Amino acid sequence: MKRTSAVLALFVAAISLLSISCGTSDYVKSLTLSSSGGTAGGTYNLAGVDSTLQLQVIANYNSGKTLDVTNASTWNVTTVGSDQNGVALPPYGPTTVPINGTGLMTTEIDICTWTDVDEPVGTPPVPTPANPPVWAYTGYYQVTATYRNFTSQPVGVGVGSQTSNNSPIGGCGPS
Repeated sequence: MKRTSAVLALFVAAISLLSISCGTSDYVKSLTLSSSGGTAGGTYNLAGVDSTLQLQVIANYNSGKTLDVTNASTWNVTTVGSDQNGVALPPYGPTTVPINGTGLMTTEIDICTWTDVDEPVGTPPVPTPANPPVWAYTGYYQVTATYRNFTSQPVGVGVGSQTSNNSPIGGCGPS
């Protein structure tokens, strides 16, 4: 009888331990991709030759906990639009705007993916670049991060490593 009671007591203890942990499992709910280098309006720009942008991936857990998973993430980059001359953007790769294992994105190409928005000036109105510039994407590199089968929201990264054709003050894109 003592042996049966001991086995029963162990069984009840095991069940209670299992039931205590039920409902408390924590799991990734979503990912957030951001950068400390964002400019006004939430846009991102690689401004200048050899410029860098530090991307960060945050895993958002069911419990409300957040964890930086940048170094454990993989990157997917596609091109959207064109450069300022209407030419398709070069495909993502090690000679364009590579992203290293720590999420650092670097400009390796000479390109401008921005334009200074025209505003009507004079009578009759003639489209003239705004001064100060009002920058708009002509194209960008769309970046997402993946961690544990979750993919982040996309972010667009413009490249301003070449002088704009139509800005009255030079440069390319927000800085």
